[in-house]
Amino acid sequence: MHLDPSRVTAVLFDGRHPFFLPEDKVQVKYEMLRAHLVDGMSVTAAAATHGYSRAAFYLVATSFSEAGMAGLVDQRRGRRGPTKLTPEIASFIADADVTRSGAVLSEDVAERFGVVLHRRTVERAR
Repeated sequence: MHLDPSRVTAVLFDGRHPFFLPEDKVQVKYEMLRAHLVDGMSVTAAAATHGYSRAAFYLVATSFSEAGMAGLVDQRRGRRGPTKLTPEIASFIADADVTRSGAVLSEDVAERFGVVLHRRTVERAR
């Protein structure tokens, strides 16, 4: 969902073409890139008429060049999973006796690998 669809002033999104929805963020981003690359519109004008800044245009263009259409979909913000849980530690946890609690396994990991994990991280890793 586009944060402010009212800022999209490109002709395609004026309401006369039911296929083009200013609320559809991916479609707006794609059409912004197309307006610049195919129609020859300046970056500033393409960004402005599609409700984005020049800086945002370049971020969208980079994402698109790296990942294609999937690059136009917003990514989930924040960290992507546990940072301390290496494959070696995950294997150790998976191979551990199932009767051992997460707290005890967390202590075992700290002793063996020198990495402190919360007991819930250990339990989720199982």
